[in-house]
Amino acid sequence: MRKKHILIYSFTLLAAVSLISCSDKKLEEINTDPNRPVDVPTTTIISSAQKQLMDNARGSAGNIRSAMLFAQYFSQNQYTNESRYDLPRTNSDTYWDNAYKALNNLEQVIRLNTDPLTKAKVTAGVGPNENQIAIARILKSYTFLTLTDAFGNVPYSSFGSNDPDFQALKLNPDISKPKYASQEKIYTDILKELKEAAAQLIVTENTFGNFDGIYKGKADLWKRFANSLRLRVAIRVRAKLPQLAATHIQEAIADGLIRNNTENAALKYEAKAPNEAPLYRATVTENRRDFSVSHILINVLKGQVGPFTAADPRLKIYARPNKDGLYIGQPYGLLPSLASILKAEDISLPGTVVNAADYSEVLMEYAEVNFLLAEYNSWSQADYLNGVRASLEKWGVDKPSADAYIALLPAATQETVLSQKYLALYMQGNEAWAEIRRTGFPTFLIKKGDVVWPTAPAPEEEKKFIPLAGTGIPQRIYYPQKEQAVNLENYREAVGQLTGDNIDAKVWWNN
Repeated sequence: MRKKHILIYSFTLLAAVSLISCSDKKLEEINTDPNRPVDVPTTTIISSAQKQLMDNARGSAGNIRSAMLFAQYFSQNQYTNESRYDLPRTNSDTYWDNAYKALNNLEQVIRLNTDPLTKAKVTAGVGPNENQIAIARILKSYTFLTLTDAFGNVPYSSFGSNDPDFQALKLNPDISKPKYASQEKIYTDILKELKEAAAQLIVTENTFGNFDGIYKGKADLWKRFANSLRLRVAIRVRAKLPQLAATHIQEAIADGLIRNNTENAALKYEAKAPNEAPLYRATVTENRRDFSVSHILINVLKGQVGPFTAADPRLKIYARPNKDGLYIGQPYGLLPSLASILKAEDISLPGTVVNAADYSEVLMEYAEVNFLLAEYNSWSQADYLNGVRASLEKWGVDKPSADAYIALLPAATQETVLSQKYLALYMQGNEAWAEIRRTGFPTFLIKKGDVVWPTAPAPEEEKKFIPLAGTGIPQRIYYPQKEQAVNLENYREAVGQLTGDNIDAKVWWNN
């Protein structure tokens, strides 16, 4: 990580500071620690950090041009290299840099609430130190989770830890080249962080109020989110750390999970600049129509592919009809010359709900909680149906339509539960991609050599999906090029624990 990563990034902290000679300074200015910017309220920092982390997790580099394509929700209709896994290194640089900017802001909230010189000053009217720290720890855990799932080993930090491998986010000039912590240690510590943060919350104390764009300061909902995220993390490593995972799963369930869609962890954007949702900025603001809904997702929702034969009422929400009023998906991963035959008006673009400026980007939702419980409870039918219904209700499907669709669903199995989970995670490309790697489901995704457009006016070989890099859906993304320049020794050590810095190298929990 570059040295700039030890700085604090916030919209309110970007003013330049003039250099003043010591002779002109007052004594109190000389004694002021520049690492304690007490004039910036924690409400401003947390608000900026939430937007930063969601802009990054659902933005172009980390989601739209990567995970949403890897999960085959979207397909490119002009420049198709990323659909065929030829990934620009600049995407990695952007995703990495912006994640650590958000993490630095979250760490600053913790610093201001633990430093004896500032902790009493940052609680006035916005909640106790314990709650501010806990919320920052939960969001740090979420952000580090998305980072490690994308890259593998990464520089990491933990609240109050002296672990020599946790060197990120330190205000220490001697740590300008932090170590990369192993993913096993990161996952183990995230579970600890979420458990302690949930226990730390005083649920009767509103914290940050309307400056909290996710829960409006409701500490009891932050606690449920922490427990639900802990469930996600524990399920992911259950095959690797069965005893540890079992303990955390049982404790998280007992402590209380997200119970309905009103408790979903989501950040709602605004219908005006500069606070529009990431997909809106990448399409409407930038006037681009080269991301379409893939033919895989459209055909599954039509009931033509996969384990579900009933037409899915989410189709008209997930996608827009083409110029003829039909739902036609863009064939996935074609050569640019063939993909561009179909124009934007011929195929289905993302639906108006998901492509709205004021869309709510989800960190975690009730539907996912139910699907996690279904898996934990040996593919439980009740949890499976609860998950499907929760997803339908979240997307605004009316009850008669939801009832009709659910009545036609096949019984709960590993395939049906995980395939419905995939459908529910639409727009959450990062999480869907992680689950595809972990479970191997859904099985209807396009693989190398599959014909993706049988009727295309082209030779047979050009109708097939042929990756430009790797052998299939990427197992990770490349480390940033900048790390090789500024943190080469630790970069090499991290790569040495993989099979090279390539997209076929599996991360620890999937290896």
